[in-house]
Amino acid sequence: MLSSRLHSIWSTAWGARQGVGNDLNYNVGECFDPFPFPVNVPEPCKARIRAEAEALDSLRKRVLAEHADLTLTKLYNVLEALREGRALTVAERDIHDRGLVTLISQHHDAIDALVAEAYGWPADLSDEDILTGLVALNKQRVAEEAKGLIRWLRPEYQAPEYKAPVTQTLDFGEAAAAVPDNVIPWPNALPEQVSAVQQVLATASAPLAPQDVARAFKGKRAATVRPVLEALAGIGMARRLEDGRYAA
Repeated sequence: MLSSRLHSIWSTAWGARQGVGNDLNYNVGECFDPFPFPVNVPEPCKARIRAEAEALDSLRKRVLAEHADLTLTKLYNVLEALREGRALTVAERDIHDRGLVTLISQHHDAIDALVAEAYGWPADLSDEDILTGLVALNKQRVAEEAKGLIRWLRPEYQAPEYKAPVTQTLDFGEAAAAVPDNVIPWPNALPEQVSAVQQVLATASAPLAPQDVARAFKGKRAATVRPVLEALAGIGMARRLEDGRYAA
């Protein structure tokens, strides 16, 4: 999971920069702890992710053991050049061939596709859509933890005595959607917009039309919130119903 493109995009956005080269610094408190790992991932998908990650790790260790002059930095610099579509220099071509960089790339591509599947997202999402989706998930996790629901990665080790809170719902039939009128300021940044709209959907008592969602924000109309609703639906954070309404 941590070798995936999704986590790389997240850690690049939230990691610190330091040094003369402004190099990315992976900070556990900023990059790992708040990262919203997927939940309820089917076991076959978990097994395939695990198998690809182990194969990648084994391949890299074998390459480095066989070629003392190669390093992970050299391998991944060449991999980055390939992804940029840049022609390799003679030295880079040598690293590529001896370092089996194409095979490394194939393992990463497989991991990326499987991790996207674990989230229920398309494999070809843009970096912006991925970050938007992860930010929305992070906000959802924060709200859950405030209610006592913690998504432990390995609960049997991290919190063996933890019990998730039990919630009860009473079915009074489908009620009309209740949305407050023009009380929420419209955020400036896209991730915050996505989070705000997702929160409106999550707290609504029934599916909402775009104009219903827009009513919750000061001075906004359906045309403003519709692209955000479509983005949420595209990344699996909302459902678009046949009648054009949206639900969490």
